[in-house]
Amino acid sequence: MPLKNVATQSATGQGAAIKFSHIIGGRKVTPEVHEPVINPATGEVVGLMPVGTVDDLDAAVKAAREAFVLWRLVSDTGRQSACSKIAAKLNDHAEELARLLTLEQGKPLGGLGSRWEIGGAQAWTAYSGALDIPIKTIQDNNEGRVELHRKPIGVVGSITPWNFPVLIASWHIIPAIRAGNTVVIKPSPNTPLSTIRFVQLLNEILPPGVVNVVAGDNALGAAMASHRGIDKMVFTGSIATGKKIMASAAETLKKLTLELGGNDAGIVLPDANPSQIAEGLFWGAFINNGQTCAALKRLYVHDSIYDEVCGELVKLANTVSIGDGLDEKNVLGPIQNEMQFRKICELVEDARVHGGRILTGGTAPENSKGYFYPVTLVADVNHGIRLVDEEQFGPALPIIRYHDIDEVIARANDNQNGLGGSIWSSNVEEARKLALRLECGTAWVNKHGAIQPNAPFGGIKNSGIGVEFGEEGLFENTNIQVVIS
Repeated sequence: MPLKNVATQSATGQGAAIKFSHIIGGRKVTPEVHEPVINPATGEVVGLMPVGTVDDLDAAVKAAREAFVLWRLVSDTGRQSACSKIAAKLNDHAEELARLLTLEQGKPLGGLGSRWEIGGAQAWTAYSGALDIPIKTIQDNNEGRVELHRKPIGVVGSITPWNFPVLIASWHIIPAIRAGNTVVIKPSPNTPLSTIRFVQLLNEILPPGVVNVVAGDNALGAAMASHRGIDKMVFTGSIATGKKIMASAAETLKKLTLELGGNDAGIVLPDANPSQIAEGLFWGAFINNGQTCAALKRLYVHDSIYDEVCGELVKLANTVSIGDGLDEKNVLGPIQNEMQFRKICELVEDARVHGGRILTGGTAPENSKGYFYPVTLVADVNHGIRLVDEEQFGPALPIIRYHDIDEVIARANDNQNGLGGSIWSSNVEEARKLALRLECGTAWVNKHGAIQPNAPFGGIKNSGIGVEFGEEGLFENTNIQVVIS
């Protein structure tokens, strides 16, 4: 098994590793306890994460509440200007952040990897930070004037995952501060270092206390959700954890934005051209090694072109180089952590036991230093096995044969998740009609997982509450006040 007992083996080198600090009230706060952050490609220690306590969290919330008093009074143009400077700062430090991100997350520097993620954070920051928050006039006549104002909420608590640490941190932080809120963010303990560095850079621009970061284990996240000094929680991650956050937040009736798991279905219609759609299908499923909430995770292909689509995907899979993300030739890196690695191994083996036909991949390399798993395509599977019914969140895609379009739409919707879905066809108009029948927050035609800063993004059913991005996402960081005169 790759990286067996890696944390114990690597900890002997902690003396040379850089100790990172919390950022609270604009200052570095270094706790007594640190834990190693491991490179999933090599097993080496990347740096040492500060392990925060409830006292650290209280201090961060106190700093955020004090900063909110003045930050909420900064004009819209002043906050827009600050966000513009943040985007420029990200550009100036892009390569530094990308390399740190690759070291702790594993994704490659090039392609759809770390440089792409940092570029995305910059683009979202520039777009979201420039949005307006206008006063809406509901009525203005001889009976009176009614105005709708959007005001900042207060302190926003953010908990981010390990798959896109910097990009998702920007999705949480920038709309919050653009609306006039202050932030306390807790990154995933698997990938905290790039987020800490990101917040350090933000603090070179923003007043002290506007954005604070406290790293630590999952217990710290639970304390955030129930904290009386936090007015809203934003969380991206698993459904199980999202439900716990929602339950913990109930006592204080916090506002919530939850972007949770997905088990996105893609449906290939019989008129699709297999060779033309293969690349879109492949990267819809395997971007970030499949470790993406809105990746294509169940592929339904009409019986008439099933074998041809499978063949095209196998050809693409066989061209992809997998290895250490610092090597520019590699297109995919390792799975980020041991828990996820073991889950992928279990799901693929379960599919094999239940008659799944492994078209390519399906076995982890022997004696690997990292959590490497090959791109795996599994044919001739159906509902009722784990690889289809559960969110795999890794480089394994089940390919399911179907005959009837109404039946396959029903099967695609027969899942607790509702984040994204896609229809693949040569007839775009017909595909759009079918896309509207999918029970999901975002439906794509002839693509999958393509997100953009001006298009609201969020899930239905167990995939979340609320949306991010665009005007709608920005407004979720505000309270409405109506003024009647």
